[in-house]
Amino acid sequence: MTRDIFSYIIHFLLLIIVQIVLLNNVQFSGLLNPYLYIYLLIILPVDFPPNAGLFLAFAMGIIIDIFSQTLGMHTISAVFLAYARPYILRSMAPRDGYEFSRNVSIKQMGWLWFLTFSGIMVFLHHFVLFFIESFRMSGLGYTLLKAMGSSLLTLSLIVVVQLLFTRSPKSGLGYD
Repeated sequence: MTRDIFSYIIHFLLLIIVQIVLLNNVQFSGLLNPYLYIYLLIILPVDFPPNAGLFLAFAMGIIIDIFSQTLGMHTISAVFLAYARPYILRSMAPRDGYEFSRNVSIKQMGWLWFLTFSGIMVFLHHFVLFFIESFRMSGLGYTLLKAMGSSLLTLSLIVVVQLLFTRSPKSGLGYD
C-alpha cells in the first residue's frame, strides 16, 4: 500500500511538472491544447475514495491554475471530473463488478474499455474547461470542436504514456 501511495505521489509531481513546463507551451492553431495532468485522475484504482479524488483533483487544478494564471478554470474542470468519475465507472462496470483495488490501465482493463473510459473522462474535462473559458452559448460549436481536438491529442498522449510506463503483471518493468 505504501508503494502505491509513493507511486501516485510521483505521478502527481511528474504530471504537474510536465504540464507546467512543457505542455502549457504547446498549442496548435488555438484548437489543440494537451492537458496530460488529468491522467492521474484516470488511472486511480477503481475503489479509490471519491472524497480523496475530489481533494486530489482540487490540488492538481489549483497548482495548474497558479502556474497558468487561469483563475480557477482547471480547478473547476478537474474537480468536476473527479466528481463524475465514480458515476462513469459505475455505468461502465462489468456484470460481475470490478475486482477489488483494480487499477485502471490498458493491460488490466483492455483496450476498448480503457479507451472508452479515458475518452469520456478526457472529453468531459476538456469540454468543461473550454466552456468555462468561453463562457457563452454562442460559441458552443467552437467549444465542442476545441474540446474534441484537444481530447484526441490528450488521449493519444495518455495511450503513449500507458504503453511506455506501465508494466505488465509478468515483466516487473516500469511503474503502475
